[in-house]
Amino acid sequence: MVDYDHIIVGGGSAGAVLANRLSASGRQKILLCEAGMDTPPGNIPREISDSYTGRAYLDQRFQWPSLTVTTGPTAHNNPDAPRPPLKKYEQARVLGGGSSINGQLANRGAPADYNEWEARGARGWNWESVLPYFRKLENDCDFSGPFHGRNGLMPIRRIGEKLWNGYSLAALEALQTAGFDYLPDQNGEYQDGCFPLPVTNSRETRASTATAYLDAETRSRGNLTISTDTTVERLLFENRKCVGVASRISDSAVEFRANDVIVCSGAIHTPAHLLRAGIGPPNHLRDMGINVVVPLPGVGQGLMDHPSIAIGFFLKPVARINGLTRRQILLGLRFSSGVTGAPSGDLAAIFVSRTAWHAVGKQIGTVNIWVNKTFSETGQVRLERSDFSTEPRVDFNLLSDHRDLDRLMIAFRRIGMLLSADSLRAITSDPFPASYSEKVRQVGQVNFKNKLMTRIAGYILDGPAPLRRYFMDRFIADGPEFAETMQDDSILEAFIRKAVVGVWHASCSCRMGARDDPMAVTDEHGRVRGTDGLRIVDASLFPVIPCANTNLPTIMVAEKIADAIIGGF
Repeated sequence: MVDYDHIIVGGGSAGAVLANRLSASGRQKILLCEAGMDTPPGNIPREISDSYTGRAYLDQRFQWPSLTVTTGPTAHNNPDAPRPPLKKYEQARVLGGGSSINGQLANRGAPADYNEWEARGARGWNWESVLPYFRKLENDCDFSGPFHGRNGLMPIRRIGEKLWNGYSLAALEALQTAGFDYLPDQNGEYQDGCFPLPVTNSRETRASTATAYLDAETRSRGNLTISTDTTVERLLFENRKCVGVASRISDSAVEFRANDVIVCSGAIHTPAHLLRAGIGPPNHLRDMGINVVVPLPGVGQGLMDHPSIAIGFFLKPVARINGLTRRQILLGLRFSSGVTGAPSGDLAAIFVSRTAWHAVGKQIGTVNIWVNKTFSETGQVRLERSDFSTEPRVDFNLLSDHRDLDRLMIAFRRIGMLLSADSLRAITSDPFPASYSEKVRQVGQVNFKNKLMTRIAGYILDGPAPLRRYFMDRFIADGPEFAETMQDDSILEAFIRKAVVGVWHASCSCRMGARDDPMAVTDEHGRVRGTDGLRIVDASLFPVIPCANTNLPTIMVAEKIADAIIGGF
């Protein structure tokens, strides 16, 4: 007996969209399974709804607690080579997924990104084909016209400069003095320049796909069941047809059946689901003792993220968050490296005026820099063991293409020179190469000990300059001196190799592509090759990561494939 028409595995940025769109007609029964907690209207945790995002993404309630990854280059052809150090990698485990804990940044990428998707075999995914779905999802509060929608479910706005803090205003002045054009709309014509960042935020409140697509009216639909705190442990198959899922709700094992199963678990957990079900590279499956149901060598391969580093510094009191908005990321920059073969706008930066929720976080600012158009696409997701209770083995293999390292070096120096501008020198001091180290992550955990410790440290930082410099060198700056990093190639390269991280934009591990592409996992409608009744709809489908934060592209993908499903494809 079939219980549902569609089971959606994962209620994140894509799953919530599908639940809304597929249940809208009332004719089909939809089950949405989410491993994390619900965030129903009127009972959304403050950490999630807040415009300030520095608590939500570190809150253990909202993430997979034991997921670790490597970010540095790995030797795929030498299994005996030492593996890079494991790092915590925050991935959402809550209704709304990444949209409930991310930085709320709402950008789309370059038109060339989507033309490349089609060129790589994703038929019907060029810029002209995806723009209508970017417009469909958004209710842009500031702009209309051919690039924007005003009737979508996701509110998008920009924080006006009248509400900006001193650091953001000084950074904007420095950028314009350096010759960067001011772009009022990052999501307009794609070009280099600085801009107020568009955010999925309405009236100082986060807009996630849980709040926008699973509102009270949608939840009241009799044909939609939302089952949170529901861990899908296994996809159920009869021959090559996916017929349902085996799940666990609290301590009870429950099976659900459906005509169609749609996996929306993200670029790390989606390939893991397929691998456990026997869909993937045959040799790896056999090594894990898993029967090969469908040999698909591309499952888990080609994992990508944007390689990132940062520069930190002390912010004088006049430059800090001012209380007019709780947003800590207001200003962005898109710029070009000039490296041969790299497109324009291949580098990006954001100016962060509060780096953590605690007292020291209010006093330290950063410029976070990343390769917007990365060429490193050899990451992997594999299984450590076949059981669901073990997180997969994840190696991003960032900087596997040397051009990414070259461009981070260029970007570090270009942003470093920016700090010498009069406007920034007046409100900052003590710059240092910054890394998101385990020490920083531990101090970022929300607890009384960290609150007390950072409050004491905050008094020291606001004290005499010699004491501040000593304290920052001893306890905050966890790397080489800024001046020598700017001047010495070997020191800068060593810093980048050690400090490089992704920016939580995991993508491309189950790529869609042409029928004759041996590494393509799905067709252009998300249907998994060689199976019946199984689709993927999330960032793992991307043929290549776009020059963007991945939340809006993921929502766009869900909107587009929802239309395809409704249309019978």
